[in-house]
Amino acid sequence: MKKRSSRLVNQDSKEVLERKVELLKLIREREKFNQLEEYDPYPFQERFIDTTSTASQSVLCAGNRVGKTRVGAFLVAASLTGNYPPWYTGRRFNEPITAWCGGVSTETVRDIVQAELLGTPGDSQALGTGMIPKHCIIETQRKPGVPNATAMALIKHISGGTSYVYFKAFNMGNEVWMGRSCDLIWLDEEPPREIYTQAVTRTLDRRGTVFMTYTPESGMSETTAQFFNDLRPGQSLTHGSWDDASEKVKTVVKGSPGHLTESVMEQILAAYPPHEREMRKYGRPTIGSGLVFPVPEEKLLVDPFPIPEEYQRLGGIDFGWDHPTAVVWIAYDADEDIVYVYDTYRQSKATPAVHATAINTRPRWISYAWPHDGNRRDSMGNPGLADQYRGHGVNLLPEHFTNPPAMGEKKGGNSIEVGIMDMLQRMESGRFKVFSTQSDWLEELRMFHRKDGKIVPIRDDLMAATRYATMSLRFASPEGESMWKGDLKYPVLGIV
Repeated sequence: MKKRSSRLVNQDSKEVLERKVELLKLIREREKFNQLEEYDPYPFQERFIDTTSTASQSVLCAGNRVGKTRVGAFLVAASLTGNYPPWYTGRRFNEPITAWCGGVSTETVRDIVQAELLGTPGDSQALGTGMIPKHCIIETQRKPGVPNATAMALIKHISGGTSYVYFKAFNMGNEVWMGRSCDLIWLDEEPPREIYTQAVTRTLDRRGTVFMTYTPESGMSETTAQFFNDLRPGQSLTHGSWDDASEKVKTVVKGSPGHLTESVMEQILAAYPPHEREMRKYGRPTIGSGLVFPVPEEKLLVDPFPIPEEYQRLGGIDFGWDHPTAVVWIAYDADEDIVYVYDTYRQSKATPAVHATAINTRPRWISYAWPHDGNRRDSMGNPGLADQYRGHGVNLLPEHFTNPPAMGEKKGGNSIEVGIMDMLQRMESGRFKVFSTQSDWLEELRMFHRKDGKIVPIRDDLMAATRYATMSLRFASPEGESMWKGDLKYPVLGIV
């Protein structure tokens, strides 16, 4: 009896093991042919997905190897099938759609875009291993003249209808991007301007969506410049860097590590020439003849901290209307000679009263440096901007901004380059820091550039306000010890 019982136990164990193996095979099969369900985005990818809920034109401008194409394929696959995961916050299509997917050439479209959506080209066993689940692929049609390339595919939508996805290349010419209307167009890499215009046109009557995923290898092109410098209603721009796909970010946010480790990032970066590394790592376009402040952000950024009472403080204002009015608040550690940008404000097309209300939410004793155009009166002889701000309780310095006087001089000049060089020297020597929370300031820093040696005055408002404040440190004061006496509305210089 004991031997028989033993055999039965062994037989039962074998059957249980076989069932477990079979179940494991089914799980792996499901994972292999249902990448859409398995997709687990990084936070920056989730932000990009979310932009499609309100923007008809969305751009993800990111570094290499961070998952740009994968998030693009996810958006297309979810929209073609109508299978959206519970966490999804982007635009939803509740009916079958027509989508176009494009890239630089027919070969790159096949090897990258098609592969991400359908699986490895030319491998019949791999069909369905891309982002579109195998059970949703009804039929594919080959592209004539291009081995293993797909021209279009029919995809089963959750509603019971059929979606269509077409694969196109930029090098096929502008005419290929004309014709029928679309619900969704994905451009993986930046297209020529005329093709982008055609893509937008194709989606207008259906109120569709166009989105691009690319690293700005063409530098500050017309399309890239428009999204970076002149973002319009219905458009969005999302950034993604190696840091956003690093082994740390997901561990903290989702409990699982990202795919880029420190050693991998170092190896990849070493393979690129120095002048391409910022673009490859951070997805920043190479601009004009160079950035005004070519300093790694890591050297500038610090985590926010409570400003010590002994630190001196000052603000800088750059007046605007169509371009924003910008205000920057700095704290100055006089003992270490370090400037900290800790707060910013930026808003266009608002009156001095609106700006003053925002400014006055900060400590009222802080003084503000301001440019000479604040004294300019209008054609009716009304008070200049400086007096208007003073009338709303903003503690402006009595005189407009000038650089510190040179040795032996009583007054300083207005040279922009003098201030730029002073800021750059501070940055390079570690004496200029920025709180990591100041995203608007960092956005301007990344785009602040020269062309033919001259600074391009586009979206430089916070940079100008920072220069006014940094070059006016002689007027900064510790907390509660404003150097101005009397009524804040009309302050009087209180030092000799």
